[in-house]
Amino acid sequence: MENVRFLTQNFGRYDTSSIGSYMNVGGFSALRKAVTMDGEDIASLIAENKVKGRGGAEYDMGRKWSQARKVHGENKVIICNADEGETTTFKDRELIKNDPFNLVEAMIIAGYVMSATDGYIYMRAEYACYRPLLLNAIRQAKSYGFLGTNILGKGFDFNLHLYSGAGAYVCGEGTALIRSIEGKAGRPRMKPPFIKVSGLFARPTCLNNVESLSLVPHLLLDDKKVYQSYGTENSVGTKMISVAGNVEKPGVFEIPFGTKIRDIIAMAGGVQGGRKIQLIQTGGASGKVQAGTDEVLDTPYTYEDLKSINLTVGSGGVLVVDDRTSVIDFLRMNQEFFSEECCGQCTPCREGNVHIALFLEKLKAGTLTQDERDLMANIAEVMSRSSLCGLGETAQNSLLAAMQVFPEVFDVSENAGGALHA
Repeated sequence: MENVRFLTQNFGRYDTSSIGSYMNVGGFSALRKAVTMDGEDIASLIAENKVKGRGGAEYDMGRKWSQARKVHGENKVIICNADEGETTTFKDRELIKNDPFNLVEAMIIAGYVMSATDGYIYMRAEYACYRPLLLNAIRQAKSYGFLGTNILGKGFDFNLHLYSGAGAYVCGEGTALIRSIEGKAGRPRMKPPFIKVSGLFARPTCLNNVESLSLVPHLLLDDKKVYQSYGTENSVGTKMISVAGNVEKPGVFEIPFGTKIRDIIAMAGGVQGGRKIQLIQTGGASGKVQAGTDEVLDTPYTYEDLKSINLTVGSGGVLVVDDRTSVIDFLRMNQEFFSEECCGQCTPCREGNVHIALFLEKLKAGTLTQDERDLMANIAEVMSRSSLCGLGETAQNSLLAAMQVFPEVFDVSENAGGALHA
């Protein structure tokens, strides 16, 4: 199994510091085509290719753009979420690093479709080394007339801004990200109003992930329907994934939907030392887990097939954990991340993470009682149903899944107090 090259077709083909080099490989041809089309037709093209948001929410992107177009208001805003704070997820970094001009072009096309006047790329603090690359791409695009006023003589005005976060995972959530750009504490807010109506600076806003946006120029030029030749009926095309953990060659790969999990691991060099897989987690720290059984390894990587075994595509991360790490230690490590990144605004997440961290420590020590085990499960369920944002809603996905997949790990019937529910 090898990488496919649709979204990554420009990787290594041009000098990422030169707009001229980018144009020599067809750069900005998609924008020139886009401004001759009606914006709704571009949204329909994305819907036709069944593109779902690549940031984790998996919302129909074509529908999202169509909805955003219909919102009335002046000075609309396009935001690119390049925060990518999900652990084991680093595929957007590769798109920024290897094809920055494509992302800039995609933002301009999105601005045209939505009749927006401004675009913001919100990039995670840890990607500071790529700021000069993107700033250079923005500067050169403006000097060539692709940004600014009357772009390509179409009476379309659009400016692009780069904003760096301060390292908060919660700012990957849309409303927290927006508050961060506004100079406020990066904490989520209640919805409605939805950001498509009142987002950045109370302006109508459309927010997409790096990978989602980066697809658009390629789809506009895909006259031969190459993208649709990949994947399955319901999971069309290709997906950028980042494979990490106990594999020989961690990295980023572009795969056709439908690739078996076993083959994805093989692309990353296989499990270190040929060891047994303890568990697999997809979709980053907020993703669910499964055992490394043959049934799981032979599951095709599609939205529908992963759902059938209680996994998700999510952010595109694939974590392989071998038998040197116990399930309990994995969950403790995962919980440490969420306890650190919780913003503390809502009670279910703030208090839930504290208590579950304590329960996991007791489970490790062998002192967790049956009552506490049941309470831990109840708190996890409450968090998933009543937290203010996606962080709290998904923080216990791995725990709840592990309790189903590895029930023996949570068998505490012989611990103190366990006889209460025997």
